Amino acid sequence: MSPQPARTAPDRERTAERLLASSAKLSFNPLTDVDWDADPVPGAYYCPPRHLSLYGTDLWERMTDEQRIELSKHEVASIASVGIWFEEILMQMLLRHAFDRDPTSNHVQYALTEIADECRHSIMFARMIAKMGVPAYGAGFVAHNLGRLFKAISTHSQTFGGTMYVEEILDAFQREVMNDDTLQPLTRQVSRIHVIEEARHISYAREELVRKRLGPVRRRYEQLFIGLIVYYATTALIHPRLYAAVGIAPKTGRAVARANPHWRTTKVEMAQKVVSVLDRAGLVGRTNRWLLRAAGVVR
Repeated sequence: MSPQPARTAPDRERTAERLLASSAKLSFNPLTDVDWDADPVPGAYYCPPRHLSLYGTDLWERMTDEQRIELSKHEVASIASVGIWFEEILMQMLLRHAFDRDPTSNHVQYALTEIADECRHSIMFARMIAKMGVPAYGAGFVAHNLGRLFKAISTHSQTFGGTMYVEEILDAFQREVMNDDTLQPLTRQVSRIHVIEEARHISYAREELVRKRLGPVRRRYEQLFIGLIVYYATTALIHPRLYAAVGIAPKTGRAVARANPHWRTTKVEMAQKVVSVLDRAGLVGRTNRWLLRAAGVVR
């Protein structure tokens, strides 16, 4: 006997109806809405220099302008490839979320709409990486394979808490990129599309997250898994292999970045808003605060 469709609360339906209307009004096709044929602008960074992992270090001071710009290109590609990794996980989690629910509901139809958005975003990030002529570094061996498990067993809180975290830190980074006209047009265009469409995804995840009421034991379990998501997603953002592209040994680059107070401040700034949301949902506490500190997203 097939499972009965889950009943959908009126407020959940109203939220989904609003998000579906917004999607119909303002969505993009990255294949045509990004100028893929434009050449890079000489001397322009791909992201704000102050957000680079080596910014402000002695190593940074010894780098040439060309090396710094090249570093910005590779770090943007690394972050984008981690974005693809998580979006592919998210699409599978959303399908699991929708599987036992009523497909005629606005809630499920918006979940399917978001999956379609994420498909386009993954293609957009992949094309940007290819256009820049750099590797898709990915999330690293451990995080990549933990993703196989997470997408299969994640709970409601982990699905939407993890979504909130990854999408919010990308949003904070890309909002600054899209508004800085000194940066490469390619990364500004990609960032603008992603920010506009992800605003709906963040709203959907936030409202789902706060609907779940957790008991004290379950809360500690969820906190631990959220802490692991935060740790692995954050530490995967900058793949150490990319430092070789600017003549720096990967081990040296990783060690300098880990000790860099500027990079730690950048991570805290990017995560500040979402950590506050997770805290209000009961998903930050003694069980996982040490993991958040190890990831460098709280002081």
